[in-house]
Amino acid sequence: MQALAGKVVIITGASEGIGRALAHAMAPLGCKLVLTARDRQRLDSLAEELANITLCPPLVFAADVTSVQECQQLIDASVAHFGAIDILVNNAGMTMWSRFDELQDLSILDRVMAVNYFAPAYLSHCALPHLKASQGQIVVVASVAGLVGVPTRSGYSASKHAVIGFFDSLRIELNDDNVAVTIICPDFVVSQIHKRALDGHGKPLGQTPMQESKIITAEQCAQMMLPAIAKRERMLITSMRGRVGRFIRLIAPKFIDNLAKKAIASGH
Repeated sequence: MQALAGKVVIITGASEGIGRALAHAMAPLGCKLVLTARDRQRLDSLAEELANITLCPPLVFAADVTSVQECQQLIDASVAHFGAIDILVNNAGMTMWSRFDELQDLSILDRVMAVNYFAPAYLSHCALPHLKASQGQIVVVASVAGLVGVPTRSGYSASKHAVIGFFDSLRIELNDDNVAVTIICPDFVVSQIHKRALDGHGKPLGQTPMQESKIITAEQCAQMMLPAIAKRERMLITSMRGRVGRFIRLIAPKFIDNLAKKAIASGH
């Protein structure tokens, strides 16, 4: 992991879940972290947790990354503090949990798309001049739901399909600038995102529908991400069923549809 030492890394959605775990995993490697999310209190508590495992105190910057103005402020503050940006980790996300025919509040689709697709696009655009200067890297946390259809999560799946298509396209555009694009596609992960998933009325579920004992932890996911980031890989799919399913879908799509339906029904 020596490739990550001294790198200035922005992590969005750092207050919880994968983002928080990734900060814990990167801090001991000598990364200079910028931690951002909307919850300043949770970010401050994370910075306190990292104080004993890093020589470089992180920069904490509360921001709503669905706002172009706040994205630019985040980038400006990061450069002013550390002098450069090497890696941008677009991790912030939200989800939904409702059949489409039971969806009562269609604005849920806008909200999910804003956080999962537009926000990474906005922040990446603001960061690009600095990433080109450092020949850096964009990392985006997508999902296996961005590779296949997933029942009860149609809006979420659509947003992750969009983000994968966007960053696959951006990778080609940035090839001559030597800016890498790494797409992370986790399977189910223990995270607050499931408890905060929006139901058909636009209200948080309040409790996870997942069998958390049967899915990977955020810490395990973060450890899987580190080598992919360090090696500037194109894509990481964290589960075997995700890796195999991506190809089986080409020849047996109904089998993958049934697999996705069973995974949602079983909660793992």
